[in-house]
Amino acid sequence: MMAALEAMLFSVGDAVEEKDLIQALSPEEAEDKEYQNQVKEAIDALIDAYQSEERGIRLIRLDSRLQLCTKNEYYEPLTRLVNTPKKHTLTDVVLETLSIIAYKQPVTRAEIEKIRGVSSDHAVNKLLEYNLIREVGRLDAPGHPILFGTTDDFLRSFGISSMEELPNISPDQLADFQKQAEEEAGIEVPV
Repeated sequence: MMAALEAMLFSVGDAVEEKDLIQALSPEEAEDKEYQNQVKEAIDALIDAYQSEERGIRLIRLDSRLQLCTKNEYYEPLTRLVNTPKKHTLTDVVLETLSIIAYKQPVTRAEIEKIRGVSSDHAVNKLLEYNLIREVGRLDAPGHPILFGTTDDFLRSFGISSMEELPNISPDQLADFQKQAEEEAGIEVPV
């Protein structure tokens, strides 16, 4: 079972829903809870095996999906082999825009610009180019603006398994951030 799971995950390359793996392994047993638990135990054993052994790949969870990935420490030799550019550098503006999208998703470009107070076209385009965000739908409003959300690459890049792992921002921190932004924008903040 572990070998079959490994073969499927390797062949697909992208993240695969756990339920789809269970279905593919044995369609006739896919609804059996005991069988589902056996597959989940095999998946956990595979994750543990990749973590404990000296290997160049790892098996990660992305919400309810699983994916085989290169371990971070082998990024440099891998990029030299395939001659791809190094990781993208995120400027403060791009990182700020990404933070807004991560916490507010799904969010439109207009909502991002309202929060930032300036045009965000360049930052949104860079994030799309880096595959850290994607179009997740359209708002049911005049003009049907695009809604943006984060991607699996976002999760991998920041080393988190799901959006629930993002740090919570307290109301006090939020008020401080708003005050700083208003001061930077030259707006007088009442004390």
